[in-house]
Amino acid sequence: MKAARLADLLDDRVRRPGRIAELAEQRERPASLVGQTGRLMLVAADHPARGALRAGAEAMAMADRPELLRRLVVALDRPGVDGVLGTADILEDLLLLGALEGKVVIGSMNRGGLAGTSFEIDDRFTAYHAGAIERRGFQGGKMLLRIDPQDAATAPTLVACADAVNALADRSLMAMVEPFISHRVEGRVRNDLTAEAVIRSATVAAGLGWTSAHTWLKLPVVDSMDEVLAATTLPVLLLGGEVGADQQAQFTQWSKALDSPQVKGMVAGRSMLYPPGGDVAAAVDATVEMM
Repeated sequence: MKAARLADLLDDRVRRPGRIAELAEQRERPASLVGQTGRLMLVAADHPARGALRAGAEAMAMADRPELLRRLVVALDRPGVDGVLGTADILEDLLLLGALEGKVVIGSMNRGGLAGTSFEIDDRFTAYHAGAIERRGFQGGKMLLRIDPQDAATAPTLVACADAVNALADRSLMAMVEPFISHRVEGRVRNDLTAEAVIRSATVAAGLGWTSAHTWLKLPVVDSMDEVLAATTLPVLLLGGEVGADQQAQFTQWSKALDSPQVKGMVAGRSMLYPPGGDVAAAVDATVEMM
């Protein structure tokens, strides 16, 4: 990002903070959730708010905010990219940069389960809530649901996610639920990526709330993906996940999963924003081509 553009953004935040609400109100809204490819292609950038800054081998890759914004603007400008998932700080920067016109915007809701903490599973809703998402004219909210059979903090997180699904449904907004079965391994939370674990988490997530009419599932791509997709009738978005050392193998796995008509799109963050070699546009274009 050029220094002058960053200076303008900071000047707006200092002198004209009300401009954020004005731009959100004036923003061109998307005609539907599925865009140019008939599927939903979102770029995810809500990791920093949970203290998760790693991308690939770089522990602090996402710590440089102007660089992250530069990469996001490049990604959002590519044909076939329908929108973005993020927390208020990032989405408001993108509003001020004019990058959200006509885009599907999903507000990230529970970022309180900070990475590496003793309370990580107790994933509090510390970011967007349904009312704020509606006021900003965004298209939905996303929540992370990690289910640890050995951690009692799972229970209040389940209740909070169900409440969020209800509040979004009351407003006819998408509820994007990202579920995992998780365990602590040497003190750190690790997600179980076996097909059985993903199936169990998906069935729990699908049953949250008084209605599933507006619920979409965000699921990782794992072995036996056909069995995973057979576990639900809800729309499924594929989770791009970590930056793969072998990007071609990662793309092959995604492409196979995208063959299913039940898969209605992808949400990819670090794998597109911080690809091996650093070419964001090429990584985005390759992903869109699979769609």
